[in-house]
Amino acid sequence: MISNTIVIVLLVFMVATAYALVRLRNLFAVVMLSGIFSLFAAALYVVMDAVDVAFTEAAVGAGVSTVLMLGTLALTTKMEKVHKKPSPSALVLVLATGALLIYGTLDMPRYGDPTAPINQHVANRYIEKSGTEVGLPNIVTSVLASYRGYDTFGETAVVFTAAVGVLAIIGRSKGGSMPTSTVARRRKEDEHDANNEEMPS
Repeated sequence: MISNTIVIVLLVFMVATAYALVRLRNLFAVVMLSGIFSLFAAALYVVMDAVDVAFTEAAVGAGVSTVLMLGTLALTTKMEKVHKKPSPSALVLVLATGALLIYGTLDMPRYGDPTAPINQHVANRYIEKSGTEVGLPNIVTSVLASYRGYDTFGETAVVFTAAVGVLAIIGRSKGGSMPTSTVARRRKEDEHDANNEEMPS
């Protein structure tokens, strides 16, 4: 009962954070809230007994991703450009994708169901046979390095690719590929946007 209450509270916080992300125009605040959202997600995974996923979410989502976005933010304007004409096609696409994701979860077992396949077959196999099949005494290490080895390798490749991309952009800027006039123009745009927000309507 307590865990269900914690899950609901965390989900409420995540929804509130996501709403703030959509409404804010300051990109620095958006990056910070993205890290907070990832921390809430990591806490939610801990409550759901997925400690390995929570560790990855905290390290990659709240840690590495936040640093990479801050590095990218140094090369862009600090305020998001406001588009006066909303795109209805984008809203339709998001709603359709959300509906498909919700539909895909309808046949999943209830949270904490002891008769779920994960509790009847997979978990028991990891506990009983991971030592002999993989040769490691730690079950979590066996799962991450062997049973989920391709998935772990994919996550590492994604983070590495993102880091290389950001470092390439930053390095090109330091090398002088980005003209000084472009940097000055972006700063003027930031000042202009800030002045427009301060002016009373």
